[in-house]
Amino acid sequence: MKENLNTQMNDNKKIRLTKGDLISIWLRQNLFQGSWNYERMQALGFLYVINPAIKRLYPKGSKERQDALKRHLEFFNTHPYVANPIFGVTAAMEEQRANGQEIPDQTINSLKVGMMGPLAGVGDPIFWGTLRPVLAALGAGISIQSGSLMGPLIFFFSWNIIRLAFAWVCIKYGYERGVDLVSDMQGNLLNKLTTGASIVGLFIMGALIKNWTTINFVKVAYVIPKTAESAEKIVTYQNILDDLLPGIAALGLTFIVMKLLEKKVNVLTIIFGIFVIGIVLNALGILG
Repeated sequence: MKENLNTQMNDNKKIRLTKGDLISIWLRQNLFQGSWNYERMQALGFLYVINPAIKRLYPKGSKERQDALKRHLEFFNTHPYVANPIFGVTAAMEEQRANGQEIPDQTINSLKVGMMGPLAGVGDPIFWGTLRPVLAALGAGISIQSGSLMGPLIFFFSWNIIRLAFAWVCIKYGYERGVDLVSDMQGNLLNKLTTGASIVGLFIMGALIKNWTTINFVKVAYVIPKTAESAEKIVTYQNILDDLLPGIAALGLTFIVMKLLEKKVNVLTIIFGIFVIGIVLNALGILG
């Protein structure tokens, strides 16, 4: 009974991060890259984001707080949106250290460095390669079809709502899981996330190709003479392609561009090449 009472008293004496501290970290992560530099990349930004936890855990002016500030000035660089679980894990480790657990500086820094590489590899395909192009295509499609301002507004609000919600979930998850998050990363979780996001992005972008890419072959293939039952009908090569598969020309052009990108052809070269070919074929009366 006495041992249980002592344990409870020790637990009550422990310094705990509050939900307000986690919210402060969540708000500060919006300015994570505000002090990016070429020497230590995002180190200053990382310290700025995690500082509410340091202030809560270590007394003002103490050597412990000074040491905590110094150890988070080490080199750090990852995708800005997937740094959030690292913020959570770091806050959890700092909390454990402040409550007496022997966690060396090198352990905290090694964990940060070990996580930043794999997470960076996930952030680029999910956010830059899938989510942002899909939302931008959705907003642009609405604006093109209706001429409404709803397109850019939908892109702006949907992007930021998803970004902020993702940041909060990751910070909270990283804090609650603590160092156990490393075992999650060693599994197949990251590969599944990357693969799933890529598949969804390809499906959506594939569906948008037909609406975004317009190729019209106006050259006449043949003419169906006028009869007593029907008027004369002019059949273009575009009519033939549409009978085979609507949008097949746009799909073919997409595959050609993908192949050129695989062969490391410069993007500007591809864009200007498409311009030149389009102008020449239009002058020859093939495209319209």
